[in-house]
Amino acid sequence: MTTEYFLPKAALQSLIDCLHGDGFTVVGPTVEQSAIIYDEIESVDALPRGWTDRQEAAKYRLERRDDDSLFGFVVGPHSWKKYLFPPLTTLSSAQQSESGWQMQTPEADARKLAFLGVRACELAAIGIQDRVFTGGPYVDPVYNARRKNAFIIAVNCTQSASTCFCRSMNTGPRCSSGFDLALTELPDGFVIEVGSDAGTELLGRLATESVTAEQLEAAEQARQQAIDQQTKQLNTDSIRDLLLGNLDHPRWAEVGAICLGCTNCTMVCPTCFCSSVEDVADLSGENVERQRHWDSCFNLSFSYMSHGTARNTIAHRYRQWLTHKLASWHDQFDSSGCVGCGRCITWCPVGIDLTEEVATIRGNEAFCDLGTENEE
Repeated sequence: MTTEYFLPKAALQSLIDCLHGDGFTVVGPTVEQSAIIYDEIESVDALPRGWTDRQEAAKYRLERRDDDSLFGFVVGPHSWKKYLFPPLTTLSSAQQSESGWQMQTPEADARKLAFLGVRACELAAIGIQDRVFTGGPYVDPVYNARRKNAFIIAVNCTQSASTCFCRSMNTGPRCSSGFDLALTELPDGFVIEVGSDAGTELLGRLATESVTAEQLEAAEQARQQAIDQQTKQLNTDSIRDLLLGNLDHPRWAEVGAICLGCTNCTMVCPTCFCSSVEDVADLSGENVERQRHWDSCFNLSFSYMSHGTARNTIAHRYRQWLTHKLASWHDQFDSSGCVGCGRCITWCPVGIDLTEEVATIRGNEAFCDLGTENEE
């Protein structure tokens, strides 16, 4: 049976202080350039106090709340993968010397990172990337080193955006596993659930109180609000066979006609893991770094092989992305590659909605109209 505690809101800073004292770099949500992003924080003052987000297809806006909630928003353009699977990584380097080229492999990043404010869909995304990078015979050393040193403080959602569909993917909105501590925010504090021995140890150093029946009921009602607000759905019944059995469906050409191929969907996705590796030399030619950087299956060069590009139209590249994410990912990793966070819908400049694309391929042509412009 899960044991829960109550942490007064004024004591949240002590949690951050304890993590700093244990050598952790604390990363959490903060406001920058009119968006809620993830960055290193030193105190609760950096959190988005009193801010919320309004999200729709191709729309993202911050608005003031009528309270001082610290986590009263959903998800922004950042995901935690930027800290576990960095956008740019130096894999090795070589320096020319009198005795020839000297090769070096950088030491793994030993920083201890504490993630504050991880949502249920993001916990699921981290779990998916765990399988990608550490679940097979070949373990990615960069990801593995960072993942082992991560401490996760989750926050249960108490609201949903119009783009959220985590219920359809069975990934939320309540956090169920994969965390050290999980918080549910109330006006005067947090109901805390422990998920690991490390979480228990840290909680023992905080000024927690016994949780009351009223606080537990209030937390349950707050979490239920996120469920009640979620209206978007994705029918996942036999979705693998549906998509792979409709590779010539005319909808691929229709969506390809409006897709910009901008890669926004893959950049904001918390599970996409495409990357490319290239050797970069300095101007002297005596120092070379082998760098891995995020890439996207929407880039024309990504499918380039000796005979040319395998997917030379945007329609083909969009089909590759969606069928991999929702269909062939099951063959590779025994799960979907989508967690229902809705980021790809919000941050698509033309408002393409993968839930509507699947519904259309199922035959529900009236479900959406990609020719309709998004109006402000």
